[in-house]
Amino acid sequence: MSTQSHYPIGQPNTPWGESERLAWRKSTTIKRSYQEEVVPKIQKLANQFIIEQYGALSYDSTRYPLFSIKSQGWDNSKPTILITGGVHGYETSGVHGALQFLAEHASHYQQYFNFIAAPCVSPWGYETINRWNPNALDPNRSFYANTPAEESAYLLKLVESIPGKVLMHIDLHETTDTDESEFRPALAARDGIAYQPGEIPDGFYTVGDTQNPQLDFQTAVIDAVKQVTHIAPADDNNEIIGSPVVAEGVILYDMKALGLCGGITDCEFGTTTEVYPDSPTVTAQECNNAQVAAVTGALNYLIEHQLKTR
Repeated sequence: MSTQSHYPIGQPNTPWGESERLAWRKSTTIKRSYQEEVVPKIQKLANQFIIEQYGALSYDSTRYPLFSIKSQGWDNSKPTILITGGVHGYETSGVHGALQFLAEHASHYQQYFNFIAAPCVSPWGYETINRWNPNALDPNRSFYANTPAEESAYLLKLVESIPGKVLMHIDLHETTDTDESEFRPALAARDGIAYQPGEIPDGFYTVGDTQNPQLDFQTAVIDAVKQVTHIAPADDNNEIIGSPVVAEGVILYDMKALGLCGGITDCEFGTTTEVYPDSPTVTAQECNNAQVAAVTGALNYLIEHQLKTR
């Protein structure tokens, strides 16, 4: 079954050219406001953190400034934690979960860690509720040298500026029903390949790094999130989204090889969260809470198993 049976842009077995990318871009619409929903929450943190603009997207540099949130009184003797959200702009709880953690919980953990966060890497995607940027590029497959994705390039430069080594990077994502109904068919159409239907996992899971799994750490995140929402079960093939389940709710990707945000540092501990917001049993706030639980569970693990042994 080909994508083009379902997707209205492009011709069967033919990758998109510029005209198809333009047609796709024209099909998008603004559905919510980054300036009204996200930026005020960032600015509200200015009394607790250093807020810096690390770039602005050329699509509309006034509308889409990019902000980082950094610990005041940065202490090079402390380990550094990187939090990213909204790499896929449509994944709402990644953005608001990161901001909720910073507003409500980071003060407790700053005695142990420096924090730097980029809570909304893709504000155009946030506004249009899209996985891609306006050029039909996925920022979360674009973290590599000389990347054409502005969102990815700016974040890579921000990471290069971080003093010292990042101990942990947590990248906050969602897996939604629209991944299967819209984004995967669009991807197949864009690349001129056949669309193979898949399944959307019902629940939270994490993606660790094939090269550095840290399964005890991943399990600590899962255990923390269990208190907030349900964990995705393995399918009949013992997989989640086509990857083997290596521990409850945990799969692995080769982060750097795939150009994923989770591979932008050489951190010792890294995880990508995947919240499931389309469950009839959860609310938007519970999705945000699940992201917060993932961050706090990860940090509690580091305090218990890393800092106390140093």
